Amino acid sequence: MSTFSRTHQTYASRMMLLLLLATMSIINSVDAANSQALDLVIVVNSTDKNLVLSKQQIRHIYMGGALSRQFKAVNLPPGNPLRADFNTKVVGLTESRVQAYWAQMKFTGRSQPPVELLSIQAVIEYLQQVENSVAYLPADTKLPNELTVISFAKNAI
Repeated sequence: MSTFSRTHQTYASRMMLLLLLATMSIINSVDAANSQALDLVIVVNSTDKNLVLSKQQIRHIYMGGALSRQFKAVNLPPGNPLRADFNTKVVGLTESRVQAYWAQMKFTGRSQPPVELLSIQAVIEYLQQVENSVAYLPADTKLPNELTVISFAKNAI
């Protein structure tokens, strides 16, 4: 291989690395800007009014773990600030990583993502109709009596 080819290859590799780092920086900046900490509550429609779930258990419900067979997770649509905050603070992943995870799970047929509803009101209505459904809502949401708060988070969990 000639010196020119090696030099050109090294230059191209460095440029690709710089492009990758710049792209990652932009994505992290956008994720940080979109994720303003919000107060939220995790609510469930359950006959057990004393139910308590840990952050890890809630994460497993939303990521298709064993508890997701018992509880039905509900999400707001992508781009919703509350969803982004929930994913970051509770699930521990950015919105883009959560979506990539679920794309892989659906493709392989291993699991289906949480139900997605367009509004807080639609989430509340779904929770009222489906027993053992779980959702995150703004902390100041007026909740019907049949729903139980299982976790409260000031500036997320």
